Amino acid sequence: MIIDGKKIAEEIVEGLKPRVERLKKKNIIPTLAIILIGENPASKIYIKNKQKSCEEIGMNSILYEFPEGMKEEKLIDLIQKLNKDKNIHGIIVQLPLPEYIDEKRILSTVSLEKDVDGLNPVNIGNLLLGNEFITPCTPKGIIRMLEKMKISFERKNIVIVNNSNVVGKPLAVMLTNRFATVTVCHVKTKYLREHTKKADILITATGVPKLIKKEMVKEKAVVIDGGIKYEQDKVFGDVDFDNLKDIASYITPVPGGVGPMTVAMVLENTLILAENFSGKK
Repeated sequence: MIIDGKKIAEEIVEGLKPRVERLKKKNIIPTLAIILIGENPASKIYIKNKQKSCEEIGMNSILYEFPEGMKEEKLIDLIQKLNKDKNIHGIIVQLPLPEYIDEKRILSTVSLEKDVDGLNPVNIGNLLLGNEFITPCTPKGIIRMLEKMKISFERKNIVIVNNSNVVGKPLAVMLTNRFATVTVCHVKTKYLREHTKKADILITATGVPKLIKKEMVKEKAVVIDGGIKYEQDKVFGDVDFDNLKDIASYITPVPGGVGPMTVAMVLENTLILAENFSGKK
């Protein structure tokens, strides 16, 4: 079965509309600030989708876009200004950042009360303790999508091919919180096939087109493709979809799978922050 992430995301976003309207009656318009540095094509697509979705449900979004070369201190100053702005309820610093910028320092600067991506060290610490008030959007979206399909995590062998702070690490914790047995693979993992072949649920997000071949996946496994790569105006995922769709029990397409779920979670997290912290600055 092909999992329609776009449809699930649309249902979630539709359910946010009444909550937005309740805030508007209190003269609060949930507002998301997005900071982009550089010209990453995937980032630009995600931002466009986030802004479009915000508009559709009556939320505001403001894009702060800068060329690569912006000084780190100026970025820090902008985030601190947004932290103090009562009209901003959520802040996203679009990743990846240019290599010369200290990502950990930047993410630590985003206020806990506005940390839509859940990447402030305190929010990551809360996640490790089982407090999932605000969690990173892609892992949250993957879990919500699987829950919607009534796919259980408990006692399942789950392999994640990604060890980033944005996807792999928080997702591993969230799945462990749900009593899955989790293996995290990455670019330096030896004999990747030996790990992926054992997975009841395989989740990948590397950006390497067609990395996951048919012979690397167990029959009837659930396959979640969170990878995305733009080449010659075409979009590719990590999974060799055409050759895998007939052996997987569930599989996500690219586009139309994990991406829309990530956007939906961005909106939901922004709304949660607006509901809980608006008016407290």
